[in-house]
Amino acid sequence: MRTPILTALTAALAFASFGSAQVAPSLLPPAQPRPVAPPEPAVSATVTRNEPTALEFTPDKLARLKVPAGFTISVMATGLGNARMMHVMPDGGIYLTRRQQGDVWYLKDVNNDGKIEAVERRQVAQNLKLAHGLDVKEGKLYVVGEKTIWVMTMAKDGTLSVPRVFADGFPDAGQHHARSLHWGPDGFLYATFGSTNNDAPTQNPEEATMLRINPNGKVREVYARGLRHTIGFGWHPVTKTLYGFDQGSDWHGDNIPPEETNVILRGKNYGWPFCYGDKQPDPYVNVGNIPGKITKAEYCAGTQGSTLNYTAHAAAIDAKFYTGTQFPAEFRNDAFVAYRGSWNRDEPSGYEIARVNFDAANKPTAITPFVTGFVFQDGDEWKQFGRVAGIAQYTDGSLLFTDDQSGVIYRVRYTGGN
Repeated sequence: MRTPILTALTAALAFASFGSAQVAPSLLPPAQPRPVAPPEPAVSATVTRNEPTALEFTPDKLARLKVPAGFTISVMATGLGNARMMHVMPDGGIYLTRRQQGDVWYLKDVNNDGKIEAVERRQVAQNLKLAHGLDVKEGKLYVVGEKTIWVMTMAKDGTLSVPRVFADGFPDAGQHHARSLHWGPDGFLYATFGSTNNDAPTQNPEEATMLRINPNGKVREVYARGLRHTIGFGWHPVTKTLYGFDQGSDWHGDNIPPEETNVILRGKNYGWPFCYGDKQPDPYVNVGNIPGKITKAEYCAGTQGSTLNYTAHAAAIDAKFYTGTQFPAEFRNDAFVAYRGSWNRDEPSGYEIARVNFDAANKPTAITPFVTGFVFQDGDEWKQFGRVAGIAQYTDGSLLFTDDQSGVIYRVRYTGGN
């Protein structure tokens, strides 16, 4: 039986994925009939499928990676398969999801030598289809897969109880299998479900959204919509503002749409598939399904614009705010974003960990590279040896991130000096 949906979500069904009880006045049909806007001219993008050649990680490649002065990068674990998202426990234990394998592992650096050996890792849950995002609350681990959120009780040694269903009946994954979840400061569970396609309106009102789920898992609402694929999100430690990092559409050329950093507000529409960035109409999307027979420009004017943009197709996949003290003070309360990397851009973008800089007023001002070097040009050919994925803050304040291509966990520490 499907989980009951709040009244606002039920009402949205009448408008497919673009109407709801909270539609902005500017998006409603006019009171008086008016001529329908003439069709916009067809536009085509010059696109290139230019995915860099994938290489396996080998120890010699570590020297290719670049971090800011004073930082060092090391390998904490290898051989982890499709390593995706992580959650670090206070005692240093790490829960890790592996999406392709559909399981959860528990890892711990028992002797504190900076490496997690084979004997320090084990599978603690399995048969969780497309297991991806995870979070912990009150001694329980929550994991989201394609259409299900599971909950498991944690033991002190990292062992998990048999998974039980917390919430179910979420949209089919389509081309966007990665789902994320986090418990919010309001005590509700937030989860994101990407679009099933690239740039066409979806019929299920829970697609291309962020959902807000009651603590008992039985009631949920569409918190925000028009989000193509917002996998990385979180609340600023000081302001508690919710930020999300959205992936733009493919096949619209090398440089549009940009990857967005959005302030996620309840009831807002973030424009996908018709708009990108700061309410810009996307010239490559057909307008035939816009409600109210209005133009793209009119529709986009009623949506929520982005706060910051980043290079198109970089593919943000996770984000974490830094609250530790191991890094210099200026990093406190900034965010780190894993940009997994492009597959259809002439010159690759992403393949990096980037820093979102916040100013003294706790407002985001810029996105700057932090860990780079995974992608490089070898003659006329682009190559890469890492698709970054999950990010976590370790117990000592260092930064961990995964490479789901070679199954590696990297660790970044501040050691001072130049």
